[in-house]
Amino acid sequence: MARTRANDFEEKQHGLLLTAANVFATQGMEKASMAQIAQEAGVSKSLLYHYYPSKDALIFEIIQSHLAILDKALEEADDPTLPPEDRLQTLVMTVLDSYRGADDQHKVQLNAGPALSDEQKSEIVAIERRIVRHFSNALKDIHPHLDTPDRPLLMPVTMSLFGMMNWVYMWFKEGGPISREDYAKVATTLILEGVKAVR
Repeated sequence: MARTRANDFEEKQHGLLLTAANVFATQGMEKASMAQIAQEAGVSKSLLYHYYPSKDALIFEIIQSHLAILDKALEEADDPTLPPEDRLQTLVMTVLDSYRGADDQHKVQLNAGPALSDEQKSEIVAIERRIVRHFSNALKDIHPHLDTPDRPLLMPVTMSLFGMMNWVYMWFKEGGPISREDYAKVATTLILEGVKAVR
């Protein structure tokens, strides 16, 4: 007979994801084992497998849930009625704020490609494209010349901005000399001022 879900299933599931993300981020995808994750989480292997049938399924869920949270936050924050520069800076700040406390999940996302099936990769890519579209739309509103057939620079510029945001976890320190809000302004300014010289 199938086991029924406990009332705190989602809370326990989230806790397992956080623990697993930390194990994967510190030990690496291949070295980390389900037994090690179960031990770190203080649960039995059978309970872990009750939530996630395989290590690959666990990795996928870490990435999918991390991106889903970011996707929802951007959907709520994106306001096309704002002045274009303010709209872009708001989007940048939303990403940086979503990355707060999520370094482990972010590392898993950046390094777990080989562990995902083609179907899982397709689902992840679909979410990533929605996320990227918020930024490319905002940049196109500010600089329409980036999206011309003879000089298609919109995507390279958009992904350059993501390069600045995605590697923040490598150097950013909470309580350090620059805040997330400060860096949102810096990243936005670097892109918008730099684009002016791109032809």
